[in-house]
Amino acid sequence: MQKRILIVEDETAIRDMVAFALRKAGMDPVHAADARIAQSAIAERVPDMILLDWMLPGMSGLEYARRLRKEDLTREVPIIMLTARGEETDRVNGLDAGVDDYVVKPFSARELIARIKAVMRRTHGDEGDGVVELGGLRIDGAAHRVYAGDQTVQIGPTEYRLLHFFMTHAERVYSRSQLLDQVWGGSVYVEERTVDVHIRRLRKTLEPYKLENLVQTVRGAGYRFSVTP
Repeated sequence: MQKRILIVEDETAIRDMVAFALRKAGMDPVHAADARIAQSAIAERVPDMILLDWMLPGMSGLEYARRLRKEDLTREVPIIMLTARGEETDRVNGLDAGVDDYVVKPFSARELIARIKAVMRRTHGDEGDGVVELGGLRIDGAAHRVYAGDQTVQIGPTEYRLLHFFMTHAERVYSRSQLLDQVWGGSVYVEERTVDVHIRRLRKTLEPYKLENLVQTVRGAGYRFSVTP
């Protein structure tokens, strides 16, 4: 089945260019000029991915990304931010809002398709269909769900993959570059700072269950998942 990609972009020329590239790559593009129209499209059918422009009329892409991450329908839908804002602080703000990748304008259709496929691989890839339990957490791979005790943990797709890797490689220290290779994939260009952002998001996800300390910082070395303080 074709992957349905929702393009939320108010500039018609960019929207049309992206849609053409998606069709050529065998995907099914859906257009939305603002957050309101995007919500209607999502209500009709939840997309496999959202391409979200930062500068939108009415509600910024950054604000809309935060809203999407809070809603049940779209919490786990991958988001790529499209923007002319390429400063590090802007990229970090986007990642903090819950986006999975960040493409700076102007971009080529080839680069965008490569980024889409890379995000699809790491967010819809196979993390195993077994059950992993450790430190009060349980991952049901077949259902793609995380539980803290008997409570379901609402978790984003990248944080899910990061947690799954940690829980299946517990007590070992991994550097940022090693985590990028293992969780994001060695063929994908992602800055090491991205790891720190997703570690913060993973800890914030676990905080309501008082399990955030399972993800530990090892000064000068990286991160590890450990049940030992």
